Amino acid sequence: MAAPLQLSVLGGGQLGRMLGLAAIPLGVSCRFLDPSPTAGAAVAGPLVVGSLDDRDALAEVARGSDAVTYEWEGVPAASGEFLIGLGHRVDPGVRSLATSQDRADEKELFESLGIATAPWRRVDSRTDLDAAVAELGFPAILKTRRGGYDGKGQMRIATSSDLDPAWAALGDASLVCEGVVSFRRELSVLAVRGRDGATAVWPLVENTHHDGILHVSLAPAPGLTDALQHDAETLAGAVLDALEHVGVICIELFDTDHGLVANEFAPRVHNSGHWTIEGADTSQFENHVRAVLGLPLGSTAARGHSAMVNAIGSLPDRAAVLACPSAHFHDYDKPPRAGRKVGHVTVTANTPDERDARLAVLQRAVAT
Repeated sequence: MAAPLQLSVLGGGQLGRMLGLAAIPLGVSCRFLDPSPTAGAAVAGPLVVGSLDDRDALAEVARGSDAVTYEWEGVPAASGEFLIGLGHRVDPGVRSLATSQDRADEKELFESLGIATAPWRRVDSRTDLDAAVAELGFPAILKTRRGGYDGKGQMRIATSSDLDPAWAALGDASLVCEGVVSFRRELSVLAVRGRDGATAVWPLVENTHHDGILHVSLAPAPGLTDALQHDAETLAGAVLDALEHVGVICIELFDTDHGLVANEFAPRVHNSGHWTIEGADTSQFENHVRAVLGLPLGSTAARGHSAMVNAIGSLPDRAAVLACPSAHFHDYDKPPRAGRKVGHVTVTANTPDERDARLAVLQRAVAT
């Protein structure tokens, strides 16, 4: 009988919860660290309550583990370094974590690999901001270099009259200013790399956002061509290898007339990959567990066509959703709050048209 494996997860939100649930059938036990005693991941394994930079809590959650991973790129890079110093293996590695936490470092990584990004400039003063918009033009987007997600930590600058409010709101932090990219749609590519360097990539996903928060993902992306998938796989492979990344990564992309443009990456399982639970041979969560523990990767092929809809603020009526054809309901057990992801629903189908019809039924049910 194979010896049981222990995985320690820094963070206990819904991503940790789904990692833990995916680990159970593999015979892997998970232990979680989270500041909240009511963290949702506690249903999938023991919970250590403590901050993500508390060294005593870090040592406790990692004790006896075969690997340490994280469900959120906000985990302090110093926490990863501390655990490595104790002799633990942390994957994805600290370089992936630290690079993803700084938008300037992230863009410089892309550029060093020949990956297109939006035109951008560092902004550390109001003079820098004036110079950036003079070069990049309007509209532009001012973003904090660190922190910020789901549309937070950024402001759109449409005209010169927006400069003062944007600077007042964000100017107390290091910033980047980005030119606006003209694009047809937003895509994401999810890929996984094992300890041995083996990689696998899921089909490209098309994403729709409302107020900066992911609303709907369609997989595979409508009209996906072999050439576009190849470009995304090449791009993802370059990033994975450059970072010596182990685990799942998500790279958010713009589909433009001139090819794919990288926006940012998350060194972890990602909201736009939730469809893989029902819609792929191996989910992003299972493959992440496999990768960080040195197990063989599973197939990333899609099983037909899927749509994922986020439940934001509050959950829809459970019975109405489950009455929809091929609907799969995921409740994160989180108190409702405006702008908060509290669950998601996935529908699966054999064809794109059937997927779109089922999605329409689901969206009507969610709206009631």
